[in-house]
Amino acid sequence: MNGQDMQGQPIETSNPKDWTWRFWPAVPLYPFGKRRTLRQEVVKDTIWTFDQIQGVFYVIVPIRMTVVRLEAGGLLVYAPVAPTPECIRLVEELVAAHGEVKYIILPTSSGLEHKVFVGPFARRFPNAQVFVAPHQWSFPINLPLSWLGFPMKRTHVIPEDSSQAPFAKEIDYAVLDIDLGAGSFGEIACFHKRSRTLLVTDSVMSVPEEPPAIVQLDPYALLFHAKDSGSEVVEDNAENRHKGWKRIALFAFYFRPSALEPVKLGDAWREARNAPDRSKKAYFGLFPFQWQEDWQRSFEALRGGGRLFVAPVLQTLILNRAPEITLKWADQVAKWDFHQVIPCHLDAPVAAGPRQFRQAFSFLEKYPAIGENFSEGRPLPKEDFGLLREIDELLNRGSITPPPKEKV
Repeated sequence: MNGQDMQGQPIETSNPKDWTWRFWPAVPLYPFGKRRTLRQEVVKDTIWTFDQIQGVFYVIVPIRMTVVRLEAGGLLVYAPVAPTPECIRLVEELVAAHGEVKYIILPTSSGLEHKVFVGPFARRFPNAQVFVAPHQWSFPINLPLSWLGFPMKRTHVIPEDSSQAPFAKEIDYAVLDIDLGAGSFGEIACFHKRSRTLLVTDSVMSVPEEPPAIVQLDPYALLFHAKDSGSEVVEDNAENRHKGWKRIALFAFYFRPSALEPVKLGDAWREARNAPDRSKKAYFGLFPFQWQEDWQRSFEALRGGGRLFVAPVLQTLILNRAPEITLKWADQVAKWDFHQVIPCHLDAPVAAGPRQFRQAFSFLEKYPAIGENFSEGRPLPKEDFGLLREIDELLNRGSITPPPKEKV
């Protein structure tokens, strides 16, 4: 299974060439040159999501593009994913039914894993206008957008005044723009008025209990992280897929959660000798992870019943550098009357409104309001932020980014 038809039903294909992404060396993330795509209809004949995966060391999470049908005709694409033959075919099915791709939005200034797809995607739709977040940059080399394949005659910085955008009657937006010294963190949140849907990139997300469908197309990563040792053979079943997914989520957000004990590399290599799979795919049997018995408590605290939350890396390293700017942006977004949120990662759509969105940023306030639900307003466990705190200290000592500011 590698796609879905117009009614959201799976499409079968036996041609892996449809999954080819030949520019993967630009951002060498798993699954490298083969990326499968799942399309889901979120709002009938109006909004579709396109999911692919990306990650490191089999810590894989969905990366998502959203396509919106405009009443004025044509399609708007938010945060393109890799334009594989399969992905383009699924988009062209929508084009045949609803009109050409008219607008493409790159909603982030810093996320190379998002912007690397925009140029190649835009070239497949030569009549589309491309709008990007302000103050674009990249790391470790600050490449101009033209080097990333952006069509410069059709590429524009999104207007500061949202009423000046050509799609303003149907979509409102708010731009978060934080100066980090060496670069910037930016995000464009879009509100589709007719469907009352909020589109965001990295600012908020929700962790699903079930492993996402796109991750389950090839369960190898789930089963890899379901192991308790390198020598263990893990059966492919629902329980182990869930176990692997929960651990992947903890890795993805904390890098080194408190429930994960460090393993000396020498010990890990010695254990690798007994691994049943010592192939390159299995990293030659290397499995340098040792989970504590109560590790699932960290996952449940992270998930919080499926609430919206701000990723720990943004809480610790980015948004705390500009709490007033961030809260002003969050207040602006919270004025819109949306009832569902589609982030570019993890779960989507998430049933949530302005209150739940605004509550996710309460970590920036000295006296946050407590939410009505048990999970709302509760901070993530401090003990899981250990590695992120260490990174924060390094950034501060090296004056690489501005220091954190006091809570508002």
